[in-house]
Amino acid sequence: MRLAFSYFRRHDPILWIRVFGTGLCALTTFMIRPFLIFYISDKLGGTVLMPLLVVGLQPLAGILLSFWGGGLADHYGRKPVMLVSLAIQALSMFGFIFAESLWMLILISVLGGMGMPMFLPAANAQISDVVPEEKRAEAFALIHGAVNVGGALGPLLGLAVYLLNQNVIFVVCSASFILFALLIWWKVPETRPEESLHSDKPEKARSSRLLYREHKLLYLLTLFALPVGLLYSQVETTLPLHLKTNFSNASTIFAGLMTINSVVVILLMVWLPKKTENKSPQSMILISYLLFAIVCLGYGFAASFFVLVVTELIFTVGEIIGIIHLQKYVSIAAPAGMRGRYNSIFGLYMQIPKILGPICFGLIFEHFGGGLMFSLIASLLVLCGVAIYQLIRNAENQKFALMQQELQTKTAV
Repeated sequence: MRLAFSYFRRHDPILWIRVFGTGLCALTTFMIRPFLIFYISDKLGGTVLMPLLVVGLQPLAGILLSFWGGGLADHYGRKPVMLVSLAIQALSMFGFIFAESLWMLILISVLGGMGMPMFLPAANAQISDVVPEEKRAEAFALIHGAVNVGGALGPLLGLAVYLLNQNVIFVVCSASFILFALLIWWKVPETRPEESLHSDKPEKARSSRLLYREHKLLYLLTLFALPVGLLYSQVETTLPLHLKTNFSNASTIFAGLMTINSVVVILLMVWLPKKTENKSPQSMILISYLLFAIVCLGYGFAASFFVLVVTELIFTVGEIIGIIHLQKYVSIAAPAGMRGRYNSIFGLYMQIPKILGPICFGLIFEHFGGGLMFSLIASLLVLCGVAIYQLIRNAENQKFALMQQELQTKTAV
């Protein structure tokens, strides 16, 4: 008990509020996610294409908002943006109950798609504001673990509630977003750094624009992270179809793999980030990319359930190491007054593949099979893993050289 209390005090209370709220909202969101397509299809008379269109518009809205949503958190503050985004998501979930027509469902879906891209850049920037650099990998791991708790328990609870009353799920999900917003309003202060308070001045406004030549590191990090998002998008879309071509009980196997992933993340979410906290970020990220490449080959050519389980365990380790250290490095690289915008732009590495991945690689899967499709993704992961390793190493060497030069200048004076 004393050890648990000591660990709790290790981090700022703002982090624990984020962990609790994230876990709660993830739980209720995952209650809905497996059944949303079926729910929308029933609303539209059993059609298949239109529900996919309705759900597919969510990441599109997120991408469009990502180009300026993070700037709201830098300009107006983390807290108001988080509150507005949670209110939008609560309204969207509640709106699904009353939406009957295609256009109403599209409007509600787009509204929901706007909420999360507003929330994450502001919330991640807030973590960078209050958590010291040496503890950020652990902090992001706790948040990621909270999402996986929801991912492990949500679908089972959702199934039970969905069979009783579909609308109850949307009410519960909406209420979870409202409760999280009330916690933030009551207990979380504004954390925006002082240097961004006057960003409306002309000279500041010009310097805060994320031009490529001035923020090349951010854009290249996002570019080289796209294969990771591509892997995730294919796991959610074409992997179940690929498993169906090789296994008679594909749906049960897929659900089992997702449960294994969530449970192992929960078990390792504190220990593994602490063990890798002081390792060089480029090495940890490269290792994760290589693990992801192995995962792609495992998914593509596994002939038994045992191989798939081993593949999923490798995926989980790569996920914890890679996602956490990527997020940590972006939080370190971002200037204090641009953390919201940095997180917003970097978040595109997950958003873009959700739209383009299923289309482009879905065609490859349809014509050439899952083996070739996952092999191509594995190749992209290896190439981009080496590229991102070199990119971060060069950036760290430049930073070290600059620090040495400044130290020599001070010593000379």
